[in-house]
Amino acid sequence: MGINVRLGVVEMRDIEIYTDGAARGNPGPSASGFLVLDAGRSLIERSRYNGIATNNAAEYTAIIMALEWCEAHIGNHAGAEMRLFSDSELVVRQLVGSYRVKSAGLRALNERALGLIGHFKALSLHNVPRSNPYVSRVDHNLNVLLDSMRGRGDVKPSTAVGLP
Repeated sequence: MGINVRLGVVEMRDIEIYTDGAARGNPGPSASGFLVLDAGRSLIERSRYNGIATNNAAEYTAIIMALEWCEAHIGNHAGAEMRLFSDSELVVRQLVGSYRVKSAGLRALNERALGLIGHFKALSLHNVPRSNPYVSRVDHNLNVLLDSMRGRGDVKPSTAVGLP
């Protein structure tokens, strides 16, 4: 665990980030979301409608959203243990360098995610099965959001849904 010093008190931080992206069709209406836990306590759940995108783009967008939120709200505590979990084997392997990014459309998203990852002193990436309860929770939120968008032609991308 990492250390967060606040008013002279040492506080341990154990941050887990769960992400998911979904697309109805590939490409199709898509959404991205994440859940952040600190020592098992939920800090935030957020889902966002992306508009028409591929599933892989939605997966990358979820990771970017989560890392941007963490950077703004958690910061980069020296030695803090941060773990990011995704059910997208392709995206995780591309981010750790095991797979090349062949799609020009994903290259910019990959570079943005890598740039954000570089801002954290201790962040590890993990591929987990879709059955992971936290990934399933994010996936459920995305499906609820996508269901609510069905048939609404006036909806613009970036409609955010923040859950307490």
